[in-house]
Amino acid sequence: MASEDTPVAPERRAVTVRRAPKYVPFLIAGALAGVAVAAVIAYGLPADERYNANAVFGFFLTFCAAGGAILGAVVALLLDRLSVRRAERAVVESVPDSVPDTDVEDPA
Repeated sequence: MASEDTPVAPERRAVTVRRAPKYVPFLIAGALAGVAVAAVIAYGLPADERYNANAVFGFFLTFCAAGGAILGAVVALLLDRLSVRRAERAVVESVPDSVPDTDVEDPA
């Protein structure tokens, strides 16, 4: 058993470091882009007199928002694959505390 005065050899480990995208922001951005496309289709293009512009917007909103979210997910997946290719290897080592914790109560 090692005493407290004996230095402990630091533990070394090899790790992989990469920057992975967060999927939720890509899904939200894609859905918002789909909402914008639906608004352009409903209000920017010449309308048919038989249909209300709000009804057309609601119809296209369903498909465009879902399609935009799917495209956002595909972009996030592609960026994730690129981050795997650009991953770097690093060696990390644990450093023991130089000062012991004093806020831990003695159970005795």
